Amino acid sequence: MLAFSSIKAHVLQKLKAGLPSYLSYHNIAHTLDVLKQAVIIAEESGITNPEDLLLLKVGALYHDTGFLNLYTGHEESSCEIAQKELPAFGFSESQIDKICGMIRATKIPQKPQTVLEQIICDADLDYLGRHDFFSIGNGLYNEFIHQKIVSNELEWNQLQVRFLENHSYFMHITKQKRDRLKQKNLSDVKKKVELMC
Repeated sequence: MLAFSSIKAHVLQKLKAGLPSYLSYHNIAHTLDVLKQAVIIAEESGITNPEDLLLLKVGALYHDTGFLNLYTGHEESSCEIAQKELPAFGFSESQIDKICGMIRATKIPQKPQTVLEQIICDADLDYLGRHDFFSIGNGLYNEFIHQKIVSNELEWNQLQVRFLENHSYFMHITKQKRDRLKQKNLSDVKKKVELMC
């Protein structure tokens, strides 16, 4: 099996060359953030199996590659890209199935079935409970405006309120680290909505 660094370089080059410029949230920075947070959550949760950690990292790298082809339904496209490319890196069919399970689990609403799927789901939305919530969210807002998912800031903030109220982290460590600030972020968004109405 080829070194993870080779896979990482390949995927990042692919994203750099092919992602549309309007993707102000689902970009390379997001992919690298999810990769970083997935490793942190796994380590803090006591996941030490080298194969599990490798599959998790590869899943994080590939989870949004489908945006190279389409916006809605990108998870399945990400999976198809992984299935096509990963055999050349030495991954078995069962390993690729686990990676695709992680990719599919990130689809909203998230429905992870395994611990690795729970970790990648938490990593994907880690920013909800961080201090950079608003700056990262602004990138998603601009993306949603471009895709006509929302048409103004009020709609966006109302969407954020609904999303935050319905979202739950899966891993105990993520809940401990992120829930409190996530609730504050929700409260701040609600205040914005009140001021706009």
